[in-house]
Amino acid sequence: MDNLAHALVGAALGRAVADRHVPRAGLIGLVAANAPDWSELFTGLPHWTRAQYLTEHRGVTHSLLGAVIEIVGLTLLIGLGARLWRLRRPAFVPPRWGWLALCIGVTVGSHLYMDWQGSYGLRPFLPWDGTWYYADWVAIVDPFFWLIPLVTLAWGVERHWVPLSGVAVVGGAISFALFRAGDVVAPWVLVVYAAACVLGVVGWVRYWAGPVARQRAAALGLALLALYAGAQAIAAQARKTHVRMEAQRRFGAAAEWAALTNIGRPFTWEAVYASHDTVASEDWRVARHLDEPLVRRALRETSDGRAMARFARFLTADVEGATVYLRDARYARVARGGWAVLSVRMD
Repeated sequence: MDNLAHALVGAALGRAVADRHVPRAGLIGLVAANAPDWSELFTGLPHWTRAQYLTEHRGVTHSLLGAVIEIVGLTLLIGLGARLWRLRRPAFVPPRWGWLALCIGVTVGSHLYMDWQGSYGLRPFLPWDGTWYYADWVAIVDPFFWLIPLVTLAWGVERHWVPLSGVAVVGGAISFALFRAGDVVAPWVLVVYAAACVLGVVGWVRYWAGPVARQRAAALGLALLALYAGAQAIAAQARKTHVRMEAQRRFGAAAEWAALTNIGRPFTWEAVYASHDTVASEDWRVARHLDEPLVRRALRETSDGRAMARFARFLTADVEGATVYLRDARYARVARGGWAVLSVRMD
């Protein structure tokens, strides 16, 4: 999911798990929950080509091995830093190693889980196995993964203009993006979002939580998110069963299929069916052209071709002269450029 969702959920998790045992547990959770993404800076992210991004993003930093390294590294860094700080401030009590490791472990793990629950996918067993896994439950961007943790975090801060300003800025940016999206967002989402905003303001004004009850408030927000994601998981299973049966009816028992999440429209999924030579949905169909000699050469002999073959869930291709256009039909169907499209010039 997006980094704002990871940050807010991570802050809520840190506060819910370790607020009474780890100073600034929410802030630590916010940083740790984004560790798999910012760790990519150390693997060359600023210099990646488009093909490298497709193969390296959500790579080893998002694997189980990478998560273990990130948890150990952050625990040592923050734990030793806290003990050095105590030398300057003797009154400061550093967190116990076990609680600190738990706080960081849960929040780093949340990143992997949230990425896996969508349709982009995750490769948890790198570097040994590059298989992608997709839950197809919740969209890669979901406004409730912003709003619910933001509200419950806001309820738990001190009543001062500084935290209120931060909440207002983040909440205002979210609201602007959501209402600017227009028809992409389902009308019922906007209604529920507005009601939740009103509830958040009332809870702030009436002081429902405050610092004393902030751990319980964060736990409440996480429980609501778990129920919301769980409801989508249950609904997704019914949708997947229907899509699988329709795929087999169209293309036979060996058909590929998926129910892809729709951004802005929770509890809806786009059906995708595929055979060896065709990828289709309810209202579109594209030829794959994977058996054309130039396409096979591009996939076998070029780094861009191999990268797209490893990334694409529904690989398609076009040939124009000596140029091969490779696409993932999840994101592009006939485009000559843009996201999830690589052009390979063959000699």
